[in-house]
Amino acid sequence: MILFSLTFVLMLGCAHLWTAIAQSEIKKVEEQDVVLPCQHRFGRLVSKNLDIEWLLQDSEPNQKVVITYSLGSVYENVSAEQQGRISFAADYLMGDASIKISSLQSTDSGQYTCKVKNGGQYDWKPAINLVVLIRPSKPKCWIKGQLLQGNDIKLQCKSEKGTNPILYRWDHLLDTEGHQAKFHPRSRIDSKTPEMLLLRNLSHENAGLYQCSAINEAGQESCFVDVTILYAKDPRIIAGAVIGVIVGLLLIFLIVWFTLYRKGKHKYEEEEIPNEIREDAEAPKAKLVNTQSSVGTGSTQSGSCSVKSIRNGTPYSQQPRTPSTEEDKTPITYTPAEEAKIDRNAPTQAHMKRMGAVPVMIPAQTRAFQTV
Repeated sequence: MILFSLTFVLMLGCAHLWTAIAQSEIKKVEEQDVVLPCQHRFGRLVSKNLDIEWLLQDSEPNQKVVITYSLGSVYENVSAEQQGRISFAADYLMGDASIKISSLQSTDSGQYTCKVKNGGQYDWKPAINLVVLIRPSKPKCWIKGQLLQGNDIKLQCKSEKGTNPILYRWDHLLDTEGHQAKFHPRSRIDSKTPEMLLLRNLSHENAGLYQCSAINEAGQESCFVDVTILYAKDPRIIAGAVIGVIVGLLLIFLIVWFTLYRKGKHKYEEEEIPNEIREDAEAPKAKLVNTQSSVGTGSTQSGSCSVKSIRNGTPYSQQPRTPSTEEDKTPITYTPAEEAKIDRNAPTQAHMKRMGAVPVMIPAQTRAFQTV
C-alpha cells in the first residue's frame, strides 16, 4: 500500500513537471507580427558570461539557430529565411530574452526553444509552437448547368489557398446590401461537398443573388453569383435560335459557293492549256495563190496574168514583168531530157509568145507553196 502511494505521488510529480515544460501554442495570421516570450533568472548576474540562443524546429529534422547573444554581441541574421525580420524584443541583459518576428510567413511555423546560460548555469524554457495561419484566398463562384425554367443547376465555390480546414457557407440575398432570404425547399447543400449548392426545378423563387463565403481561423472571403431564370418564350432564347440558324445557313452557302468556284477554276485551266499551245505555233511565212491566170489555153481580158501572193498572212498583188528586147531575141533551148519531159499536146513556149502570153519567173523557193 505504501509502495502504491509512493508510485502515485511520483506519477503526479512527473505529470506536473511535464505540464511545466509542455509547449504553449501561439497562432497568428500571415503578415502579422508576433512576440515569443522568454523570461530568464540571470538578469542580475555578470552579463559578460551570459549566453542566449533561440532554436527553431520546423519541418526539417534538425534544429536551426535563428538568433543568439554571445560574448557581448547579437547575431540576428543567422537564418536566411528570417533575415531582417527577427530581433530581441526587450532588454535581454535584464532578464527578458523575448524575440519579435515581423511580417510572418508560412515558413515561420514551428517549435521555438529559448536556452539561456550564464557561468555554467542553464535556464531552459518550454518550447513555443508557432502556427502561422493563412486566410482563404478570394473564392471563385460559377454556375454549372443551363438557367432554364425547370432545369437543375449547381452553384459551385472554391478557394485555392488557405489554412485547412476551410468551411463554405451559402446565403441567398435579397439585395446587394446583404439582406438574406430563405432557401427554396428544393435547394440542397451536401454535407460532404459544402462548396456546392444544388437548385432543383428552377423557378422565379430561385432567382436572385447568391453569396459563397470561405471561412477558416484566419478569416473569410466571399464571392457572388447572380441566378437569372430564362423562360421558354424568353425573347433572348428566340433571338439566339434565329441567329444560330442564320449563321448555319450562311456557312452552308459559303461552303457550296467555294466548292463550285474551285470546280469552275479547274475546268477553265484545263481549257486554257491547248489554246496556249496553238497560239505558240509558228504560221507559214509565205503562200502564193494564182488567180485569174491562164497560161497557154486560158485567156485574159488584157492578155497578161496577175499573181497574188500571201506573205505572213497578208495578200498582195505582184505585177508581171515585161520581158526586155534581149529576152525576146534570145531563143529558148531545151536539152533532150527536158524535151522528153514536155507534154507533146501542151502548147510550147513559142506558141504562148505568139498568143501574147508573157512569161513569169517564179522563184524556186516558192514553188513548193504554189497552188493551182
